[in-house]
Amino acid sequence: MTVTSHNPADPTDLVVSVQAPGAAAVRAVVERARAAQRGWLAAGAAARSAALTRAAEAIEAHADELADLVVREVGKPPAEARGEVARTAAIWRYYAQAPYGPSGATHETAAGEGLLLTRRRPHGVAGLITPWNFPLAIPVWKAAPALAMGNAVVLKPAPEATACALRLAELAGLPADVLTVVPGGAEEGDALISGADVVSFTGSTAVGQAVIRTTTARGVPVQAEMGGLNAALVLPDADIEQAAGQLAYAIAGYAGQKCTATSRVIAVGAAHQPLREALAKALTALAEPSALAAVCGPVISSAARERLTAAIDSALAAGATVLAGGGVPEGAGWFIEPTLLADVPAGHPLRTEEFFGPVAVLLSAADLDEAVELANDTRHSLATSVHTRDLDTALAAADRLDAGMIRVNAPSSGVDFHLPFGGAKAAGYGSREQGRAALDFYTAERTVTLLPAGGAR
Repeated sequence: MTVTSHNPADPTDLVVSVQAPGAAAVRAVVERARAAQRGWLAAGAAARSAALTRAAEAIEAHADELADLVVREVGKPPAEARGEVARTAAIWRYYAQAPYGPSGATHETAAGEGLLLTRRRPHGVAGLITPWNFPLAIPVWKAAPALAMGNAVVLKPAPEATACALRLAELAGLPADVLTVVPGGAEEGDALISGADVVSFTGSTAVGQAVIRTTTARGVPVQAEMGGLNAALVLPDADIEQAAGQLAYAIAGYAGQKCTATSRVIAVGAAHQPLREALAKALTALAEPSALAAVCGPVISSAARERLTAAIDSALAAGATVLAGGGVPEGAGWFIEPTLLADVPAGHPLRTEEFFGPVAVLLSAADLDEAVELANDTRHSLATSVHTRDLDTALAAADRLDAGMIRVNAPSSGVDFHLPFGGAKAAGYGSREQGRAALDFYTAERTVTLLPAGGAR
């Protein structure tokens, strides 16, 4: 199998073409990583911290090159690409401090002399399967905590982000076999999750569920982030213009290709009509050619665009109304206009499934109770935003929303890398990613009992 990735803004531009190694080669990579892991752990906290710091410095030194590569390979708008590069370096630096943190705790024995310890130790080889939409940041927010705690890492990126992953590993400059990239598809992914000692996956629900079944059958720790059908609740007292601007970005920024993007906007009571007009206006402005390239960008492939346009056509046939967008611009690249639809019937896929594009539906609710019910009516509960000036309302909504992450007066898209990341229900499985939660996931806790050599006295 040949792995290729093309520039989604110019599909004639072949970014990279490499041969997938196959399952046997992946198994060999895992075994080499397992051997290298022992030396990586034995090198000690100072060595691991210094290595991760050097990786951050390398990212910063090549920031322009990496941003250009992200724009070219996955179609990310330039400002967002530069932001991702900066975030990637910051993640390396954040976890560079982790090796110096406590690895456990001491406890008194229940009776007699002795000492009780708990220690956190690395699993061994971390198998990481990552998507294309954050081709630098997601691999690093998985790899950095795993490496900091003494694991070796084998990374299988999405084919569409192969060039970014290969360059990332090259710049990291870690010892041989401590961080390895294996390009490929399902065969390589299956081999990796069948051999790794701990697995972290980000991708579609269907593939994520298969990963969970395989790893849990092996008794291997697994976390899976499987996207979101995210809602935004706009209350009548909200600053409608501010909310519309934030929501337009959350819907159309990077063509809606974020698991935290907003795809359902719920206008509460009297907010409906002014929000309908303001949001349609904001999204229409983003469909202008300059904004389309600078803020939205193309979707990742022709197949992705066809799936989105088919969903829009299906909704219109079912009685939906276009408030903004809905079309495909002329010219090269896999672009689609930022789109807002109203009157999409209940049960339509645009209201029940994640489409990963710059398309959202506008819903209305009589009050907060109905709005929360609509927001929670999904199995993909990752992120929800609430827009209101009233603190009591914001806190009441936060207590009742199912989502793993709730943002008040901020777009649903966007997270802080030092805080736990993950969803509820089918949006996520296992431990949270990022922050200190990731350090716990990539280690196993051991309880150690130490007694005097002559026995308890």
